[in-house]
Amino acid sequence: MDTVIAFLVLSTLPQLVVPEVPSEASFRAVVEMVSGASRIFSGESIRLRCSIPDDHRSAWDIRWFRGSEQLAQNREYLTLWKATVKEGGKFYCQGVRETVVGNIHTLLSLPVEINVDGGWAVLQVPTYPGLVGDTLKMTCCVRGNPPLHEVILYKDGIEIMRQSGLNPDVFLLNLTLNDQGLYSCRASWDIERRTRSVISAKTQVQVSEILTQPALEIVADNGLIPANMLKLICHLQYNTRAPAPPIHYYFYKNNNRLGTATSQNHDLVKRTPGRYSCKARVPELGISRWSEPKTFGQVTGPQTMMSPILHPRDPWPLAPPIPTPELSLLPTDKPRTARPTPQQSTAIPTFIQLTEESTQSSHPPLKQPVQSSLLSTVPFIIQTVTPELVDVFVESSDMSGDFPDTVLQ
Repeated sequence: MDTVIAFLVLSTLPQLVVPEVPSEASFRAVVEMVSGASRIFSGESIRLRCSIPDDHRSAWDIRWFRGSEQLAQNREYLTLWKATVKEGGKFYCQGVRETVVGNIHTLLSLPVEINVDGGWAVLQVPTYPGLVGDTLKMTCCVRGNPPLHEVILYKDGIEIMRQSGLNPDVFLLNLTLNDQGLYSCRASWDIERRTRSVISAKTQVQVSEILTQPALEIVADNGLIPANMLKLICHLQYNTRAPAPPIHYYFYKNNNRLGTATSQNHDLVKRTPGRYSCKARVPELGISRWSEPKTFGQVTGPQTMMSPILHPRDPWPLAPPIPTPELSLLPTDKPRTARPTPQQSTAIPTFIQLTEESTQSSHPPLKQPVQSSLLSTVPFIIQTVTPELVDVFVESSDMSGDFPDTVLQ
């Protein structure tokens, strides 16, 4: 009898094993800058903070990383005291919590890049991309904060702005995607009746569209979708400051709207051949974008007529035909240039793009230019030059840039 009981106990042991607990949490740690800037001079300090967005407010230990190297600090705050050039880099943090079944880790935070510059000038720009239509503030900082009398801003090595006075701040108004690039600044000041001039290293400025052009995805063969239905998904990137206004999504077949607007970027429609498209609209911002049309199945039969594309008329009149062939054979000394008559306008025709509110048609345009929303990633240069001030012109630690040698009066 004892043997039978022992056998029953052993056979039930596998069922009493504690279920496996996931070793990684579903949320991500967050690094934020408490004091300082993303670009600082050597000898200055900066402080970072790691937060864990845990609704249960559990106790978490903190791990800090610079690149792939784990740092000795294990507290909520990380301070770089009188930083050196070598201490710059990309900083991450992660939360770790002990449980009875093992450690649980949060997702690694997104990086915060700190550049420690050993030169005399630094161009400070926001760590986040600028948005189309916004104003971007940049500051040309000089070691020791001398009273400046001129600041010059360069984009990709070309001077784009020059301002006089003590203010080191420069502004880019009404940003466009063309404003992306590598920026640097030159600062000048007078001391002991001599002009000193220094230039910063290049730093990357990124600009994002608030609403990128949508891309329509048609999902047909999926076990989760009924056989007689299609799933339309409108993919896009929405960049704006919090709180973000809501987006309305519209779906179309052959330029005819399918149903009403929805707050979700997908919809189920009847499975029929046709040309499908989607539109995303932010009413509070007055912005809307169309996707390129996408064909599903074999489209046969007459389709909805598309609106014709209007082209500007030729502003120059056509030359009248020459009735006699003999005149066309006469030699000419040089080609003649058409000249406008006094009554003829020489202005270049302009075109006004209608806004969403000014057009009530539900038909999308035939084709819009595709604008890329990919952001170029340019590695920042960590400076290694020891500060040494010269009388006329001193570059920052990055000597790779080619800048015009401007003579300052």
